[in-house]
Amino acid sequence: MKTKTVTIFGSSLPKPGEPEYEDAYKIGKILGSEGFNVCSGGFMGIMDAVSKGVTEAGKEAIGITVPLFNSTPSKYLTKEVKCETLFHRIDTLVAYGDAFIVLPGGTGTLLELSIVWELFNKKVLDKKPVACFGDMWKNIVDIMEQRVKYENRKQNLVKCFNNIDEVSDFVITNLT
Repeated sequence: MKTKTVTIFGSSLPKPGEPEYEDAYKIGKILGSEGFNVCSGGFMGIMDAVSKGVTEAGKEAIGITVPLFNSTPSKYLTKEVKCETLFHRIDTLVAYGDAFIVLPGGTGTLLELSIVWELFNKKVLDKKPVACFGDMWKNIVDIMEQRVKYENRKQNLVKCFNNIDEVSDFVITNLT
């Protein structure tokens, strides 16, 4: 049976020792310890942290990179998939995911969450677990849920949590 992969979206800015980096590292470590691979954008910050955690737990860290950012890939990647465009990168990140975790991030992370959510809404992608971490995402998801309800679309496709263990537990429970 193929090892399941969790795609993780988040900021490239957090550095080792900062809370966002350490939370991402913990998620990578937990997922790896439970037998899952992790896929990310493959660069620094949250992407580096989850890659470090999952490889320390003995599983694969897949990085989907794009030359657009002119960045160095994380040294913890066990596999790098190079894409030519941002949209190809996002398609590839989504294709690898058996589940998705959305950690703190900016407009790029919002774009990634939005694409996954829209693919569910349009029934282009079968529903998979999506867990967002933090108040920022809860506020955004709550506002969008109001609109989704108004448009009579499927609700509760995205779950929000304020605890790293709850995020991990939700994904693990829904993939096993």
